Amino acid sequence: MIKTNSLKKYFFLALIFFSSISNAQKKFTIVLDAGHGGSDIGANRKYDFGYPMEKDITLAIVLKLGAMLEANKNFHVIYTRKTDFYPSLTDRTDLANSSKADLFMSIHVNSSPSRTATARGTETFVQGPGQNRENLEVAKRENDVIYLNDKDKQTLASYDPNSPESLISLKIQQSKYLEKSLLIGGYIEENFDKGGRFSRGVKQTNLHILRMSATTSVLVETGFVNNPEDAVYLSSEQGQKKTADEIYDAIQKYYSKVNNSPSPTIVVKEKPVETPLKNDFRILLMSTNMKYTDGHPALRGLKYILPIKENGFYKYYYSVTNFASIRDNNLKTSKDAGFRNAYAVGFIPNQKLNSGYYTIEVAVSESKLSNSSPILSKLKDVEREKEGRTFYYTWGKASTLEEAVALQDQLEKMGITDTTLQKVNK
Repeated sequence: MIKTNSLKKYFFLALIFFSSISNAQKKFTIVLDAGHGGSDIGANRKYDFGYPMEKDITLAIVLKLGAMLEANKNFHVIYTRKTDFYPSLTDRTDLANSSKADLFMSIHVNSSPSRTATARGTETFVQGPGQNRENLEVAKRENDVIYLNDKDKQTLASYDPNSPESLISLKIQQSKYLEKSLLIGGYIEENFDKGGRFSRGVKQTNLHILRMSATTSVLVETGFVNNPEDAVYLSSEQGQKKTADEIYDAIQKYYSKVNNSPSPTIVVKEKPVETPLKNDFRILLMSTNMKYTDGHPALRGLKYILPIKENGFYKYYYSVTNFASIRDNNLKTSKDAGFRNAYAVGFIPNQKLNSGYYTIEVAVSESKLSNSSPILSKLKDVEREKEGRTFYYTWGKASTLEEAVALQDQLEKMGITDTTLQKVNK
């Protein structure tokens, strides 16, 4: 039996969908997506002042932003939700695609592994190939609700971000939208920065909510819910309104730019078309003999870090991109976080090592692991090496960094986490 609330929800979705068809041809159509909703509360944290939840903050910002856009005769606004329920990821992107939207914008609130974050500020994501671990980790964090219903499971389960076929089709599908996504993402982060927020910049990553949208698409992280300062700001009426204002101004700038009709009150700076670089660039934060896991204070609140062990030292690389502007912004973010000696390192995609190989360090122990241990009971052909009083366990061999990341992802699916890529020189 279909419940009354369900009927209302589907009637509402049908209404906004059909109304969009008649208006989409006349106006610049924007689909606003308030992240999460319903039983999926998203990022959250309890404080003395209350219990901020991502689903509530995103909806409040979207409704404020939508009201301003609706008052502008140039824009037609479609919402994936205007109340507290969970549309599937498929429903959200299907709505954007079927309405022929000119822009899809998903609003979110960030969180980091530690209970109280030193990480803070905003960041805007655009679609990228996601060929390495830090990008995949971002995707997992935002897509951890991907199987909330059967529709998402049927539609999305076959997507393998590690397969060459998926990566090739992904690049073809999104290349024509990437330039515009970078443009509006830059406007958004510029406005946040001018408004006094700490901008972490525009970044590329592989998210279903962006990958499946056949239009210009951005995902905006408006702050960290486990950072007390960000949480207070985003929970306040003033903070939500200012966030919406800054995004609205960015949309106006973007609209003027793509329609070649600059507003007399808005100065739009010409930005040259950015050509992708041949190499991927990661930011080397530090090299140390200490092994740190996600959320460790030594990482200063930065996420999506790829550690690579080489010659007994762990090298910690932050983020990845093949665009110079994002590379430079990632370097700035690293230095602002306290890594003053950080610098960019180029990686040739899918380059095979001339000698040696990559392997995965699966365990480090002061005592010898038994064959019944969780790791040795799941894996075959694990190699053990003893240095001093410490045992090091490694598994697998790969000739490229991308292949090694795929092995690491395979281990995570088996429940083996906190592993480290290791480069073995021969």
